[in-house]
Amino acid sequence: MKRELAAKRYAQAAFEIALERNDIDEWLASLGALADLAAQPGVVEALESTRIPAPDKERLLETGLGTVSPLALNLARLLVAKRRFALADQVRDEFARLMDEHRGLSRGSVVTAVQLSDAEREQVAAKLGRLLGKEVLLESEVDPSILGGLVARVGDRLIDGSTRSRLFALKRELEAARR
Repeated sequence: MKRELAAKRYAQAAFEIALERNDIDEWLASLGALADLAAQPGVVEALESTRIPAPDKERLLETGLGTVSPLALNLARLLVAKRRFALADQVRDEFARLMDEHRGLSRGSVVTAVQLSDAEREQVAAKLGRLLGKEVLLESEVDPSILGGLVARVGDRLIDGSTRSRLFALKRELEAARR
């Protein structure tokens, strides 16, 4: 999914407010409620429609977001006014990334040809953490097409130690040597 620059700006502003008020976890929960509301069928269309009166949109927000903080409700109102409520999930995701970064965490994924045990995944996470200087939380996936080894992605860094990549590199070297 394409990440909107606007979503990053909204998340950054919300994160700065959350830091000032020391309520990062409450903000994350509130942004989760916004994203959940946006995921409901027809809600984004209704909130971004020019045909639906503002008081009706306000009632929909208040009903759907009943327990969120007043500042998060103001953010929801702003997203509605700018017709960008569809960005709610991206705002939440970017906020979570900023929160992790603030706490010294990085999230990533590791793809292997066979399922990793919890201990193996923790070993890979520890090695990546030493390499990146942060604590790394990994999710693992299985893709038999990589043949062996692993492919890890943490943030914008990709570490490809798969057997398939090594075989392709060897093939290119052999083809170049024949010329």
